[in-house]
Amino acid sequence: MRVRRLGWAGLEIEAGGERLVIDHVRDLSPLFTGWKPGEGLVAPSGQAAAALVTHLHRDHTDASALADALTPGAPVLRPAPGHGDDVDNVTTLPAERELVRHRLAAEIVDAWSTCEVGRFRVTAVPAVDGLGDPQVNWVVEADGQRVFHGGDTMFHGWWWLVARRFSPFDAVFLPANGAVVDAPHLQPPSPLPAALDPRQAAAAAEILNARHAVPMHYETEQPHKIPGYVEVGDPEGEFRTHAGQRARVLAVGEWLDLAM
Repeated sequence: MRVRRLGWAGLEIEAGGERLVIDHVRDLSPLFTGWKPGEGLVAPSGQAAAALVTHLHRDHTDASALADALTPGAPVLRPAPGHGDDVDNVTTLPAERELVRHRLAAEIVDAWSTCEVGRFRVTAVPAVDGLGDPQVNWVVEADGQRVFHGGDTMFHGWWWLVARRFSPFDAVFLPANGAVVDAPHLQPPSPLPAALDPRQAAAAAEILNARHAVPMHYETEQPHKIPGYVEVGDPEGEFRTHAGQRARVLAVGEWLDLAM
């Protein structure tokens, strides 16, 4: 099995000539002001048999990108929709509507549920979203190897349960930008980052017993985020410091071959 970083939180995973994508997007304009299409993101190298999404924020679920990346009828595995009114779900409704508009085969999954997609065995595991929206993380297994994708989860108490059930991991891909979010509909703002910071990501990688720990969910080439979204200054450098020898920083578009 090998894994390619597609940019932001996007991954392409390949095994035996089959592939799936996780949180693949090609449009970051909802998060980056002045974002230029094509910067900081790459497309999958071929058609995917399935898409996994951790949650329905537009920087993690891009229905247009998925429609082009997937084989016809391929499933899009996703968490449940949020509860409440349109204000409660303001950050997920655009992606919800786009999934319907592009007629994608979206399937709702629960935490701890497992399914087989071609050569891949995928399990949704618990995660905690910094804005309170439904989120899962993903464990993907193929060819005797195992990877973890952490979306943009916060630190939580399920790490140890995930580790008991699945560790060790050949590679874990974890958010590391430690974003502090000050959104108009979430006041007063949380004193905690809405995604793992580098130190927390390194701690999660240690708990999960990862051979390779790869930071994601940050971009050094896009300095202008939406107002109220503030990241740590040097996610890569801080992650290397805290994660030590297990740290493996991938450039956008770079592959990690887990058989090596």
